[in-house]
Amino acid sequence: MSKVIYKTEEEIEQVRESANVLSHLLAEIAKEMKPGITTLSLDKLAHDYIHDHGGTPAFLNYHGFPYSLCISVNDQVVHGFPSEYVIRDGDLISVDGGVNLNGFISDSAYTFGIGEISSEAQQLLDVTKDALYKGVEQAVAGKRVGDISSAIQEYVQPYNFGIVRELVGHGVGLHLHEKPEVPNYGKRGSGPKLEPGLVICIEPMINAGKAGVKFWDDGWTVSTQDGKLSAHFEQMVAIRKGQPDVLLSFEHVEEVLNKK
Repeated sequence: MSKVIYKTEEEIEQVRESANVLSHLLAEIAKEMKPGITTLSLDKLAHDYIHDHGGTPAFLNYHGFPYSLCISVNDQVVHGFPSEYVIRDGDLISVDGGVNLNGFISDSAYTFGIGEISSEAQQLLDVTKDALYKGVEQAVAGKRVGDISSAIQEYVQPYNFGIVRELVGHGVGLHLHEKPEVPNYGKRGSGPKLEPGLVICIEPMINAGKAGVKFWDDGWTVSTQDGKLSAHFEQMVAIRKGQPDVLLSFEHVEEVLNKK
């Protein structure tokens, strides 16, 4: 979309309902996420769950994307294809999905560590998720996109991880990708002003090694140039005065993970 779309209170609540379906879907995926299953089986789970809850997968057939989820394994950053790949102990599996519920779109991503993962992989997950939260803290009326971007960058840089620059967060709600773009690097006080009624996805994509990425011939999959691990977390936030309104939290998925 070429222009920013501000939502009414009623529309924001409809987006929240869509996000609620997606939030519970991530929890269902967390229950099944273990060594020995294929990433394609998770895609089928998502497809059926979304339909069973009155929605349609927002990703399926979006610009020709052939699946309900993007599932990116280890050095894949984003937009990986579900496949017959069998998940193994030590893998990092990023799941990115969207729900269209009555014309309102939600979008979120969570990266799972499978079984016993390396200390570097655990640090990458922790830093990426914490960087997301640092960005979310800045998502209030009167700030600017650059305040979100710089908060993420400033948090990640001391760890010497690579911050992906080719892919960014975005507006969301009535379409899967709306203005403004929300980069994961930038300068405080720069970029579009955050105004009430704006709904955005904040989604740091952080590499264990260098920031560089490569785009696959399938037209979708993006992986790290150096073959090192990558992590991706994404939440939706409605811009309000005073404090951010997180439309999709990780409460349900982490409740499942904490019981494992």
